[in-house]
Amino acid sequence: MGMLEGKTAVVTGGSTGIGLATAARLASEGAHVFITGRRKDALDRAVESIGPAVTAVPGDIAEPADLDRLHDAVRDRGRGLDVLFANAGVGALAPLAEATREQFDQIFGVNVRGTLLTVQKALPLLNDGASVILNDSIRADDGWENFGLYSASKAAVRSLGRTLANELKGRGIRVNTVAPGAIDTPGVDIALGEENAAALKAGLAAGVPLGRRGLPEEVAAAVAFLASADSGFMLGTTVYVDGGENHF
Repeated sequence: MGMLEGKTAVVTGGSTGIGLATAARLASEGAHVFITGRRKDALDRAVESIGPAVTAVPGDIAEPADLDRLHDAVRDRGRGLDVLFANAGVGALAPLAEATREQFDQIFGVNVRGTLLTVQKALPLLNDGASVILNDSIRADDGWENFGLYSASKAAVRSLGRTLANELKGRGIRVNTVAPGAIDTPGVDIALGEENAAALKAGLAAGVPLGRRGLPEEVAAAVAFLASADSGFMLGTTVYVDGGENHF
């Protein structure tokens, strides 16, 4: 039996990268996992790769109606919700002199508003003792040039996680955040384009004390730990999965 045998989980942004790896890991630990994402073709591939332990519900976490459909699907299963990984997010290069209102609205609309709505709308479904994990980032700490909007949005997510942990502790619901560092995911290519992404990836790897970028599966392992009873005495904390990047 896995650590999450018989549990129900939700992973937003579950069709690629960290979300896909986490959905696969939670399913391997015995959970039935609901995943959501904006691209149906990517969701279909995720379901094919993981198997019957996953259910895909297309949608955008920035759209309340899409979140309602996701949570309706969880409700219809009739077992409540034990694990929520609010993973979906977006990023873009946004230097101060060039940052636009549209970039701000998109990044904060998905990363902050969408994360808040994801948890808020899940409240009636969350079982007592459930685990909620928010996807943070080490960019919330390091002040990287040109990433101001993204970094600020992730700092907001981390702050939100601490407040939610305090508000939900009375039900035994544990809220924590995971802060990935330089992880090898398709998101960099999508955000920057392949040409810009190649240079950034090389720079990212060079800045990691372990000498490489992390794997989505390594973040998924941390999320699985936070989702399980093994992390039962952890609340309102941030787990760094960064190869030492933020510490040395």
